[in-house]
Amino acid sequence: MMRPPLRVWGWTAATLALVVVAALLWRGSDAAATDSTTAAPADVPTGTPAGAVSPAWTAPTTASGGATRATVDGGRVVVGDGHGVRALDVVTGEEAWRYTRANARLCDWTLVGGRVVAVSGTEGRCDEAVALSVDTGVRLWTRNLDLRPDAVLTSTEGIVLATSPTGVLTLDPVGDSIRWRAAPEEGCTFADGDVGGAGVAVLEQCGGSTRVRLLDGYDGSPRWTRDTAEGMALTGVEQAVVVSGDDGVQLLAGTDGAPLGAPVATSVDDPAAGEVLVTAVGTSALVWADGTLTVVDQGTGSVSWRTPATGLPVGTVDRALLDVGTSVPVPEGDAVVLRDLATGEELQRVGTPPLPAGGLLTVAGPVVVHQLPDRVLAHR
Repeated sequence: MMRPPLRVWGWTAATLALVVVAALLWRGSDAAATDSTTAAPADVPTGTPAGAVSPAWTAPTTASGGATRATVDGGRVVVGDGHGVRALDVVTGEEAWRYTRANARLCDWTLVGGRVVAVSGTEGRCDEAVALSVDTGVRLWTRNLDLRPDAVLTSTEGIVLATSPTGVLTLDPVGDSIRWRAAPEEGCTFADGDVGGAGVAVLEQCGGSTRVRLLDGYDGSPRWTRDTAEGMALTGVEQAVVVSGDDGVQLLAGTDGAPLGAPVATSVDDPAAGEVLVTAVGTSALVWADGTLTVVDQGTGSVSWRTPATGLPVGTVDRALLDVGTSVPVPEGDAVVLRDLATGEELQRVGTPPLPAGGLLTVAGPVVVHQLPDRVLAHR
């Protein structure tokens, strides 16, 4: 038999070399390190919890700075780990989809408008953002960023905010564009930041002084600045800005930063009692502090009602099912009590195993979901 010409051997060797190089490049690429799955859209559970519920499932989760965050959207519960995010079926706890990167760490993530926006980092910065459909896990966009490793994500409808001591950045969760950036005044740092209906609020520390600044959520233009007592914390932003400190929990008007009435809750005397948590339903702010839930009008600061609670309700229960006005699920240690938002009247009581203090509580159809900084507990 005749041997192939030398040029054939040369082409074969070159082809093999290219295959080996391509394989090595693939093994070290982001694509090879990414584990991404999708799912069919979820059925949104209907109904309300039974008179008593039992533990159904639990899952660990992580969040930057150990903050408690809302994780429930329709029929999905989103959880994070060191390398990415997963969505679980709210009824069964089974994984529906995942997005993880073995060669990167998850810096932080947030849930907004039916999307999960997650930021990952491969070096000393957090440099890649991705948006995923909460329902299906389908990737909607990916873009490069340049955030500090200690940046924290928060969000409201239409805005994702990244906060770090040296600046803030807002990102469009739908179109992936960076809207604006802002830095603290010279010699100052941002101790905290949050975003809500009033705009973007930052807590700025300058030497021995502290102040709250409110910026427009869409263009970053300044709205107002108000000096606060040293040690004051930025607790939440809805239609009003909520701060807390030794003098208690105070609502500041979104229009000009003026205090709205007297403090709505006392200062947290016991650090073990947990952080002050705030959310809103319509024009009402719900404030959980020192074992008490207080419902406040965001326009006037007047208190509608108070009740002992072990955490903060997030979301409402379908009023059509109870034939009453909007109701909120209030955790009370060994029960979840559905209370009328306007009056605080008890409408339904659901017995539960002892619930840990703190965190956010959501009712999704027949499931009670308790969201803590490090885990999610579901009862049915």
